[in-house]
Amino acid sequence: MSKDFNPRILTFACNWCSYAAADLAGVSRFQYPPNMRIIRVMCSGGINPNYILKAFEKGADGVLVSG
Repeated sequence: MSKDFNPRILTFACNWCSYAAADLAGVSRFQYPPNMRIIRVMCSGGINPNYILKAFEKGADGVLVSG
């Protein structure tokens, strides 16, 4: 595996839990990897599995569903 590999990670974050934590981290000037993209959803339990498959089809190396 190359040392230059930076996986592209898509995160579906619950509006009430994990997105609020990511927002607080940003306000507190903590940093998360630039190769991670966060999408706010109303509830992580409502994520359609097809969205996860579509993320992989579009080139995501990993998908995180956080609540």
